[in-house]
Amino acid sequence: MAYNQYKNCIEACLACAAVCDHCASSCLREEHMHMMTKCVQLDMECAAICYTTAKLLSLGSLQSAAMCTICADVCDACAAECGKHDNDHCRMCAEACKKCADECRRVNVS
Repeated sequence: MAYNQYKNCIEACLACAAVCDHCASSCLREEHMHMMTKCVQLDMECAAICYTTAKLLSLGSLQSAAMCTICADVCDACAAECGKHDNDHCRMCAEACKKCADECRRVNVS
């Protein structure tokens, strides 16, 4: 039952994690990579929490709501940082993070 109940959030978390991984990797190839260190760090943290949240949601963990709260906060921070950079991968990442944060907040409302 847990997977079906949390399907939208699980999918948003997995998509966000993949895009965050892509963003971190792309940031490392930027000409001024040293200016992207905070972005890379938040991308990696966000991907880690998103993967973990998706896993716990699919397991029906009793900690699902708590993880979704943390995940939404990390996604917000990552979206804010990525929003500062003018490149396609950061824009895509900010959008995925915002969507994931919204889906995580919906879990906490239900």
